[in-house]
Amino acid sequence: MSNRVLCREASHAGSWYTASGPQLSAQLEGWLSQVQSTKRPARAIIAPHAGYTYCGSCAAHAYKQVDPSITRRIFILGPSHHVPLSRCALSSVDIYRTPLYDLRIDQKVYAELWKTGMFERMSLQTDEDEHSIEMHLPYTAKAMESHKDEFTIVPVLVGALSETKEQEFGKLFSKYLADPCNLFVVSSDFCHWGQRFRYSYYDESQGEIYRSIEHLDKMGMSIIEQLDPVSFSNYLKKYHNTICGRHPIGVLLNAITELQKNGMNMSFSFLDYAQSGQCRNWQDSSDKGRKAGVKIL
Repeated sequence: MSNRVLCREASHAGSWYTASGPQLSAQLEGWLSQVQSTKRPARAIIAPHAGYTYCGSCAAHAYKQVDPSITRRIFILGPSHHVPLSRCALSSVDIYRTPLYDLRIDQKVYAELWKTGMFERMSLQTDEDEHSIEMHLPYTAKAMESHKDEFTIVPVLVGALSETKEQEFGKLFSKYLADPCNLFVVSSDFCHWGQRFRYSYYDESQGEIYRSIEHLDKMGMSIIEQLDPVSFSNYLKKYHNTICGRHPIGVLLNAITELQKNGMNMSFSFLDYAQSGQCRNWQDSSDKGRKAGVKIL
């Protein structure tokens, strides 16, 4: 029987972010040093997954709220961009590499999740092609570096779930969210606008196109802050906003709803919003989406 440790390489290092550990550490430190840690300890955050040039400073607002002294397990829920997936999938490796240090997958929790029969297995190719989870690994490593040998990660690739499945996965993850030693990282950009995304909603009353996009995103953010998965689902049905992490967000909102039924009080607030570019005409597009740093108490 083989004891070989399987690793996922940092496949987007050198393109979406620097492959140099010291350089990356200094860059992340710079962004984190510019924001406040007023909401610690966060139990869950929503943060973007674009290239760090576009979203690194925004994501810092969320990661600054992480308390490494109490966090022992980090669930990272990212949407699937490359393969059709109707459920959620788990990695087939043991280690996720970053230019800072390697992150260990929590095999005990993975075994518990496998037993439910609700998960598929990601191939290594799918795992390394996908960026939605990877873009959170360096920030996770940086936020946790003072306790780097004392935590594990639980990466979960989230497919195009129905509302019913979002409820089922929310219920499943709620018991983990209830544990203050666990942190949930939800990976999502916001509106992807332009012809290449086949999305061109424009409310002229808001002024220029990028103002309309901001208004649309902030409407969605306000609904997320209400922690009501039904209202968020209705918003998506009405405006079809191209929030790529809508299903991971839906799972998180349903997990919170489950905990609130049991008397747990939770609050949620967005701490930052940024756009990767200002769309001013119909030829413009934003392929990096809209960014929001968020936290839960």
